[in-house]
Amino acid sequence: MSTSPPLPRLVRVCLAGLAGLVLACWLLPALGLPDPHRPDWDWLSSAPSWTSTHWFGTDAIGRDVLARTLAGGRLSLTIGAIASLIALVLGLGYGAIAGYAGGAVERGMVRALDVLSALPFLLIVILLLSLFGRSLPLLLGAIGGYVWIDLARVMRAEAARLRESAFVLAARAAGASFSQVLRWHLLPNLLPLALVYLGLILPQAILVESFLGFLGLSVNEPSASWGTLLYEGSQELDSAPWTLLFPAGFLIATLASFQFLGDGLRDWLDVRRVPREAAA
Repeated sequence: MSTSPPLPRLVRVCLAGLAGLVLACWLLPALGLPDPHRPDWDWLSSAPSWTSTHWFGTDAIGRDVLARTLAGGRLSLTIGAIASLIALVLGLGYGAIAGYAGGAVERGMVRALDVLSALPFLLIVILLLSLFGRSLPLLLGAIGGYVWIDLARVMRAEAARLRESAFVLAARAAGASFSQVLRWHLLPNLLPLALVYLGLILPQAILVESFLGFLGLSVNEPSASWGTLLYEGSQELDSAPWTLLFPAGFLIATLASFQFLGDGLRDWLDVRRVPREAAA
């Protein structure tokens, strides 16, 4: 009897690091950190110090950089997670339908993905946000609509492989309809792989939001995301470089952890799948 291989060490390290980051962003502010949006005129551009109440220093108007970095992390992670879930629903549904339908329908849907991939989607997102203003629903829909295409391609290929599997053929022979096969057979088998790829599109969504925040097209003041903090820090780089370095460090560490996590889970899933297919 074969057993599933354990999670790689790198995956466990990334999971622990991301869990620690999430706990820090949501729990540390409740432990007495200063208000991230309230200026302190006695601590203007104060350097980082472990002996003061401002461990990461303050910005030009005295706001605590640690508190603002954690508040920005909460916002960036939340926006990235919700936008990624939107992309998950779009990519999983579109890919499953295209892969299972096959024939001309599949070719047409794949060509539509090719056309969407060729569009300057990021410029379209910037144009929409510039025309209609900074709206959170529009921001979430725009980011989710930007990052779903690669996931749809993966889901389409996997659905096409499952289309000829024994359990799908048996369901069709028993009289199951197109929607029943999708709902009860394909989607449950595609979901684990889709969740693995969620670890790859989530950092992309966070990066897009940060880029939009750097351009001033994300959330409204006084709220701040990591992208907004990067823009503010770039304005104070000469006088207070810590206002840029700390948010940038958190963002880089988060994106790298998600990327390594997604790659590790994808490799682990491939290793698990090989024995099962060989046994079949």
